[in-house]
Amino acid sequence: MASKKDRIKFKKASRGKNRVARPQREKPSSGGSLRWLWRLTLTTAIVVVLFWQQEAITSWLDDIGQGTVGFFGWGLALIILVVLAIFAFIWRQQLAELSRRWRLHLWNLWLGTAAFVFVVWGILAFLDLGGQFGQDIIGEDQAGGILRLVGLVVLGIILVAPHFIWRLVKGLFSWIGQPAKAPPPRPIREEYRPAQRPGMARPPQKAPLSKGMEPPAVLVPPEITRPDVKPEPAVAKSQEAKPEQDLKQVAQEVWQKYGQSPSLTVVDGWSLPPIDILDHAQEVEFSDADNIKRSQLIEEALASYGVEARVVQINAGPTVTQFGIEPGWDRRVKEIKEKDKDGRTSISKKEVSRTRVKVERITSLANDLALALASPSIRIEAPVPGKSIVGIEVPNATSGVVSLRGVIETNAFQKILTRSSLALGLGKGAGGEAIAGDLDKMPHLLIAGATGSGKTVCLNAIICCLLLDNTPNDIKLIMIDPKRVELTPYNSLPHLASPVIVDVQKALPALRWLNQEMDRRYQTLATVGSRNIAAFNKGKHGDDKMPYTVLVIDELADLMMAGFDEVEHILCRLAQLARAVGIHLIVATQRPSVDVVTGLIKANFPTRISFAVTSQVDSRTILDIGGAEKLLGRGDMLYAPTEAAKPKRLQGCYVSDAEVERLVYFWNNQKREEALAPRIDELKPQWEAGTKDGYPDDSLLEAARQLAREHDNVSTSFLQRRLHIGYPRAARIMDQLNEEKDEGEE
Repeated sequence: MASKKDRIKFKKASRGKNRVARPQREKPSSGGSLRWLWRLTLTTAIVVVLFWQQEAITSWLDDIGQGTVGFFGWGLALIILVVLAIFAFIWRQQLAELSRRWRLHLWNLWLGTAAFVFVVWGILAFLDLGGQFGQDIIGEDQAGGILRLVGLVVLGIILVAPHFIWRLVKGLFSWIGQPAKAPPPRPIREEYRPAQRPGMARPPQKAPLSKGMEPPAVLVPPEITRPDVKPEPAVAKSQEAKPEQDLKQVAQEVWQKYGQSPSLTVVDGWSLPPIDILDHAQEVEFSDADNIKRSQLIEEALASYGVEARVVQINAGPTVTQFGIEPGWDRRVKEIKEKDKDGRTSISKKEVSRTRVKVERITSLANDLALALASPSIRIEAPVPGKSIVGIEVPNATSGVVSLRGVIETNAFQKILTRSSLALGLGKGAGGEAIAGDLDKMPHLLIAGATGSGKTVCLNAIICCLLLDNTPNDIKLIMIDPKRVELTPYNSLPHLASPVIVDVQKALPALRWLNQEMDRRYQTLATVGSRNIAAFNKGKHGDDKMPYTVLVIDELADLMMAGFDEVEHILCRLAQLARAVGIHLIVATQRPSVDVVTGLIKANFPTRISFAVTSQVDSRTILDIGGAEKLLGRGDMLYAPTEAAKPKRLQGCYVSDAEVERLVYFWNNQKREEALAPRIDELKPQWEAGTKDGYPDDSLLEAARQLAREHDNVSTSFLQRRLHIGYPRAARIMDQLNEEKDEGEE
């Protein structure tokens, strides 16, 4: 064990080593002192020469600058002050800092300052000190000169403080217009009050109602009733006591409101619904100051982790705001040590090389950025397609509602509608831009998401887009709804090729019929020599056209459990071949697992939409990449079109139940039984002939019968081996053989 003296010596030695290893504080070198001495000497010499030759310089300036002084007057001093201020900024190297700090308002600041300089110059002209230029500012008329100076003062204040002036003018007009507001309307009964969302545009005024006629209940849906309106107890009691209106009467009143307008478009005897059936939704405006503050937090958080980056773009959307980050430089610096004459060491740093910051360094800080922004989760898109920036998507404090009407009225949707009647309004992107798609080019759509994420609302928006621009002669719908409550409101549409199918056992025959309908259409196209359905329908009208057929499945998992092999086979065959004959598939599921969304189905559904899912595994199953597990729900989705390399984040369109009911009732009032095509349940497809308990005749049934004649004991495994088929198919054939044997014995 070391003694006490040895320990003391060791501590002193270690302290000495620490003092040697600690970098010394840099002392000002003598070279800097010499530079300041030279500057002082040069300035003193210039002042002495100017004082010595004062008379000669004054006479020279009088000869040369007599005209200049006469033209500018004392305003020349203002010009000198401005020039000196600019040189002072340059001397102190603060001009670049000033430009960076006032990046957006720099021009306003300089122009406002120039206006105030002209005002001072005009005041000098009133005192006969402004020279000829000052007289030109105020003019010959004294009253006109005063008005000019007042106008320059107002202009300078507006340029220097535009936000303050805007708030002042807005408050003044609101104060003036407040007494002129119309008196409040007379109170009316609650059942006559049209419901609307907060801030939503009011629907068009209704025609006067005859005595005894009540407005349709569908126009007053409870889910969009204003929260600040509380019905009176007497009105509530009368509504409870009032019997429910007949649906036929409701349809007639909706038709009276919307269907008798002469401006409706008529196609093949059918009137297309007006856009007024859909509701408007007020767009939420977000504060620029809040977004600027969040952008500063992002820059500071990245800088604290040694990542140089700056926000160059802010795109405010209805649900999230995308901050465009431009990566900075990763610099390598070399320290250079120099010794002066006195032997003192000075250390300077020199940049050797620099490289761009890697994108991985930004994406790895997702959780740290979420902590800095106090956000539940953020999504980083690196890089943004078509731009040299990294997108950081931060959820907004308040989410906006994207109405279907707001998307349909945009140029993006109307541009697609001019070339295709299957235009779909999907929603708005992170920057607020409307996104629309063409079902004819998709050509099939796969939708997945957890319960309550917005799948059914998306299906309703897609169906409403198809119903707004297509007559029953243009499109036929086949809807399969194992949930029994989601698609049943469309059960009375004239566009349906069959009533909404809610029984899984009836869904399989419908899929088989659609498979045979595809083959029949190909035979028809081959007979007339047409390449696709567009060429076949060219020049045809009414019932002569071949309608598009859209299959809508609300829950694929239930169908896969009912008949996995057959459902997968039919869906894949339809997805591969049905595009040319106008058959399109829209399939939704809340269980995006590999046993439901198989590899064959994914390969044949290139266009996909993913709402919020529970895990990254589900996100990779539907989109092949992660990210859907970070979505916010309630319509927040990732849209992966066929032509895009990466999915795009959207806020889906919202369609209320009232809008769906109005649209359905509008078409129901035009229902014409003689003009409708036969439905699936009225047809006798080929598979119905020769079936046993719902099983169609198998093509290998005759071969199985021959084997049964040649062998005494025929089993399911025996048929598997001899016919080279799977167990389910062999079991069905064996059941049919047993049934035929029992019938023969009877």
